[in-house]
Amino acid sequence: MTFPAMSFDERYRAIDARDTRFDGQFVTAVHSTGIYCRPSCPARTPKPENVSFYPTSAAAHEAGFRACKRCLPEAAPGSPAWDLRGDTAARAMRLIADGVVEREGVPGLAMRLGYSSRHLTRLLATELGAGPLALARAHRAHNARMLLVGTDLAIADIAFSAGFASIRQCNETIREVFGLTPTELRARRRISSIVVPGTIDLILPHREPMDAAGIFVWMAARALPGVESTTENSFARHVRMPGGAAWFEVRQDENARLRLRAQVTHLSDLAPLVATVRRIFDLDADPIAVDAALSSHPELLPLVARIPGIRVPGAADPHEMLIRAMIGQQITVAAARTALMKLAEALGEPTPDSEGHLFPTMTAIAEHGTEVLRGPAARIRAITGAAAALADGSLTLTVGDDRVEQRQALLAMPGIGPWTADYVRMRVLGDPDVFLPGDVAVRAGAAAAALPADPAPLAVWSERTAPWRSYFTAHLWRAPRPTTPTTSRETSRVSLKTAISMTHAKSRGGKSA
Repeated sequence: MTFPAMSFDERYRAIDARDTRFDGQFVTAVHSTGIYCRPSCPARTPKPENVSFYPTSAAAHEAGFRACKRCLPEAAPGSPAWDLRGDTAARAMRLIADGVVEREGVPGLAMRLGYSSRHLTRLLATELGAGPLALARAHRAHNARMLLVGTDLAIADIAFSAGFASIRQCNETIREVFGLTPTELRARRRISSIVVPGTIDLILPHREPMDAAGIFVWMAARALPGVESTTENSFARHVRMPGGAAWFEVRQDENARLRLRAQVTHLSDLAPLVATVRRIFDLDADPIAVDAALSSHPELLPLVARIPGIRVPGAADPHEMLIRAMIGQQITVAAARTALMKLAEALGEPTPDSEGHLFPTMTAIAEHGTEVLRGPAARIRAITGAAAALADGSLTLTVGDDRVEQRQALLAMPGIGPWTADYVRMRVLGDPDVFLPGDVAVRAGAAAAALPADPAPLAVWSERTAPWRSYFTAHLWRAPRPTTPTTSRETSRVSLKTAISMTHAKSRGGKSA
């Protein structure tokens, strides 16, 4: 799948209208001034002959332009293209945001994508206008700007948190990209953050509308005490990062902004942690495009009107997500949560502050999962076998996987069916076009929305909503169920129908809640 291309005229109309919907999706380079801007920049619209459009800020910078001091294009939400597209360029952008270049260099990035460094550089330069080093450099500049204006961290700490190898390299990059020194850039922030020592406090940019309440409710139903905690307007958890244990909390403030507080063991984990949080909350989505496409179908219009800006929750850790999905197969959310709580309590590692614990490592689950997990022996063997494969590297699962290859690798594992493979693809890769026709909650939502409730015709109907089937799935999960009182005979009929549905779901590997 490729991201739908916009013509020059379409992009120019967007910047002329200062349309915020396109912020982060491309940048506008102005030849007469030598700067590049986000589409919604309030400056006077340049003449068409003075404009070039670039898919990334790195490409504009490579072409000799610097960032606008007025609109700060690096502060825009990320492009939804990197989730919508499944090609090498999109996978590379997700891995760059995850800090792979800082940890493994361009050779490591190329190896993960199955190319030589030289070929990957050529491919990305052709597709995105900049090679992997330039793209990673632009990402570091974005991270540094974010920390300069959003935290009180020392500039030296910001340099290493953003992924730079030295303070000098950070200073030179900031000056080159923004035309400002780090001190000057920090002075431009509107408010000063007052945070607990050792934590950061950032505002997370995103496109409106945003159904944050829906994600908080989703997380609350699945939260594992000690690992995660939730309120009606916040979600917090401990997570394992390459440099050690980390903690974060996302809270919606009184102005409906999403704020991130975080603590990390190693400063180099800060930028990848922010990228992880953005994936969990699906903050780079284009909700207006999604809502417009789905609401064009009369059957879905009430669902979209009820929950505008719905998001598809991502995963904090790909390996953890697979284990959670496998344990959640064919049982209710509550039952899965109970089983996962026991697993986390028994095998999870205590955090350095002893205030919680981390989700168990794959090695711990592989070696001791049979002592904790309950249920059919074949199911337990499948879960511990998957954990062992993840632990020894025979099964890889990352945010930069190829969609088709990831699905095939998961389906080749014992005990993993289509529901689990597709659910993991939805949550780990952020693939916006996944549909789960065998999911019982999806089928119940479809019935409530007067859509086909049987998997085969429902799957056919869902094709109308491509490439946004993940969001269609999310709406069906949350579709209001009928509340009309029933007689005892009707109750029996409903119970029988539900039991049959659950049996069908189990036979197809679907989730029962």
